[in-house]
Amino acid sequence: MKKIEIVNFIVQWLSKYSDQSQTKGFVIGISGGIDSALTSVLCAKTGKPVICLNMPIHQHKSEYDRGQEHIHWLQKNYPNVTSFEIELTETFNSIGSALPESIQDWLTMANTRARLRMTTLYAFACHNKMLVAGTGNKVEDFGIGFFTKYGDGGVDLSPIADLMKSDVFALAKEVGVVNSILSAKPTDGLFADSRSDEDQIGATYDELEWAMDFISKQKDDSMLNERQKIVLGIYTRMNKANQHKMNPIPVCIIPNDLK
Repeated sequence: MKKIEIVNFIVQWLSKYSDQSQTKGFVIGISGGIDSALTSVLCAKTGKPVICLNMPIHQHKSEYDRGQEHIHWLQKNYPNVTSFEIELTETFNSIGSALPESIQDWLTMANTRARLRMTTLYAFACHNKMLVAGTGNKVEDFGIGFFTKYGDGGVDLSPIADLMKSDVFALAKEVGVVNSILSAKPTDGLFADSRSDEDQIGATYDELEWAMDFISKQKDDSMLNERQKIVLGIYTRMNKANQHKMNPIPVCIIPNDLK
């Protein structure tokens, strides 16, 4: 993997896209995780203005602290970066008060958190004529669909969506992301108990990358061990269930003879 060359390629791609869209720079949500950390560094390396938002909602302290540490490191190293902390807990609680309790299951409210953050990112992006930079990697965006539709999936461009999670870690280390983030278990930050992605999915990212590669190459599954069969089942089930996130929105095309 040509890490420096890939970093430079993404930075140039970001700059070119911003120039062509006649926007001023990038807005990104900082979660305290590896994906948003790498994405924000790549955006900062363009030299264009970058706004980082830390948007706690009943946030676990360790996630919040990692996010703040990264923002401070980013601003120390890149003078084009500014940041805001937008405390959204009260707003989120207000939404909960307006919704019937009967529909407030854990997944519904976790997705509501993500969509509230997306709305906040676009408020800053619209006012500043900037682009919202997505933080999804290849496994999440095109493998198992591990993101919220119109939440963290609601972005203008996706600079790291062709990188596996292992690639993200390698590039993050290359660009100097702080060790607290490099060593933390990946989490989507949508639950106050700081549960990891692995806790939710039932498989590690290394296992999911293996499954994604296995299926893409149409390998023989007759020699798989029990764990590999379980992981393959997890990947296949989530991939199938989340196709609605990965495919374009269905459009009902009216036949010409009915128009």
